[in-house]
Amino acid sequence: MMSDQHNPKIDPDPSSNTEKDPDDWVTGDEPMTGAQKSYLKTLSEQVHQPDAFAEDLSKAEASKRIDALKSGQKQ
Repeated sequence: MMSDQHNPKIDPDPSSNTEKDPDDWVTGDEPMTGAQKSYLKTLSEQVHQPDAFAEDLSKAEASKRIDALKSGQKQ
């Protein structure tokens, strides 16, 4: 039997917080998380852009740099 209920896993809400611009994050100015720090450091080394990593980045800036590195943009 098919259900007519909305399944958010199939059709995510376009206003979901996961898609919010890092500049609009309420906590974007806080220091980056440990997970961001670890991932950004590893990613910057893998793509030979160690200067993309900095110890004092905010959550928002770390997110933007991770996205840029993942998409192949130079930092």
